[in-house]
Amino acid sequence: MPASHRLPAQTYAPNCPKVGGFLLAYSHEMRLIPALAVAGCVLLLAASGSVGRVVTLVPSFADDVYAIGAGVQLVGVSEFTDAPQAKGLPRVADASSVDAEAILTLQPSVVIGIPAQTRLTEPLRRAHLRVVLLGDDSYASIFDNLATIGALTGREPQARATIARLQRETAALHARTKAYRRRPSVFVVLGSGPIWTAGADSYITTLIALAGGTNAASDLAAAYGQYSAEALVRRQPDLLVADASIRLDSVLDREPWRSLRAVQLHRVYYVNPDLIERPGPAYNDGIRWLVDRLTPLATQ
Repeated sequence: MPASHRLPAQTYAPNCPKVGGFLLAYSHEMRLIPALAVAGCVLLLAASGSVGRVVTLVPSFADDVYAIGAGVQLVGVSEFTDAPQAKGLPRVADASSVDAEAILTLQPSVVIGIPAQTRLTEPLRRAHLRVVLLGDDSYASIFDNLATIGALTGREPQARATIARLQRETAALHARTKAYRRRPSVFVVLGSGPIWTAGADSYITTLIALAGGTNAASDLAAAYGQYSAEALVRRQPDLLVADASIRLDSVLDREPWRSLRAVQLHRVYYVNPDLIERPGPAYNDGIRWLVDRLTPLATQ
């Protein structure tokens, strides 16, 4: 699940530019690596014009690398990376750990993760590896991260083209929902005990809006968090969208679920979490999935 953590205070390279809205941090212990011909700034590329070897610590960043055509540079990925091209690559991280020793043997030029992995990646920084941590909670971060990874891999034009293509697809999908008579409310169930959902600041809220709905948990200010059973019953969402892995069906006969009209009317839909929970270049597939389920309610 996308983390709501933010980058802590870091020491930054002097005169280091921003890429995709992020100022990339590096540890005060970092030293220049002669083999990479890095000069002055963590963002400067090697003499060849691109970073040579890339390790990604979450699946969406591997998806970004492949989306911009930089897959040949990817040498290590996270456990749940499911891009077919990554099938034979070493798995060096999961939701709670980063295998620093394995990453060091891969000799990457850059390791890309999320702010929640700050502590886990500290051994890499102590070993003088470049670590780039990118936020992934918001819808805008999808495009910011593509742009940043494009810069890191020397594929800025490909990243810009990918962003433009994705945004054109999104505009076409959103155009289908503008004529909706009503905006059905959606409650996304990411956990049932305790109840965990996507709040107003999450990119999932934007996907729901683009698909013609509203997030029933928009009163939750955080990107992700716990939600009270009492508030859920008061909100009475039009439909539930549940992560298929949490087995919500096993508790629907209990409170608060059985008191929801959406449950009584069999408006509970189970989704592959990658479709709506992974903020990467396949996000339009999540919008399409939502549009298909919202349209009957929105047009009746």
